[in-house]
Amino acid sequence: MDRIRPALLITVQLALFLLLTGCASARNPSDPLEPLNRGIHRFNDTVDKAVFKPVAQAYDAVMPAPFKIMAGNFISNLDDATVTINDLLQFKFTLAASDGSRFVFNSTFGIFGLFDVASRLEKHHEDFGQSLGYWGLGDGPYLVLPFLGPSSVRDATGLYVDTTYSVPNRVEDVPTRNQYYLGNFIHRRADLLDQEKVLDVAMIDRYEFMRDTYLLHRRSRVYDGNPPRERYDEFDDE
Repeated sequence: MDRIRPALLITVQLALFLLLTGCASARNPSDPLEPLNRGIHRFNDTVDKAVFKPVAQAYDAVMPAPFKIMAGNFISNLDDATVTINDLLQFKFTLAASDGSRFVFNSTFGIFGLFDVASRLEKHHEDFGQSLGYWGLGDGPYLVLPFLGPSSVRDATGLYVDTTYSVPNRVEDVPTRNQYYLGNFIHRRADLLDQEKVLDVAMIDRYEFMRDTYLLHRRSRVYDGNPPRERYDEFDDE
């Protein structure tokens, strides 16, 4: 798997520690829209339990492992095109060479990305939200998007730009394009089935956990795993 998984695991563990020790119980200054966000979070949670999670579980149970791997490779390959552009926007030319080469080799020799023949080339995960962060734009308020979940004003803008100029969005046939987006969503949701067990086991505020984990994870990505240290005044005794 990609190298971002260990960093994500550490981020999840840190957020869980903060919540269980009570440090995250104070109102988060990054979340001025908390009442609205909590409402959208409850809506998303309800829809997920009723529709998306059962569909993802069925997909995970029925789809043979080799086909799931090929589906993941296909989605990942299309992402590499967007990642390459954001590598260049952040002047990360070595990363751009790696991601761009992955896209070219996998799209051709890997049969449209179904096979990861360029697995020796490191895959990265830059997006336009990170590019905006690289250029100094702050996260803005935390934002929960309907159906899509945790985001921020900056990252929601980045998601819109990345999606608008993505390879799948160039497909003119609307039904085909929508089928891809639906399949992409279901595949990614199935990938989260094991990870969400952390939320099910721990007696925590699910909303706070997801928010704080997301913000920590995105900050780590913007600074390539080495964010500057901050003073957390909210940890001070009152």
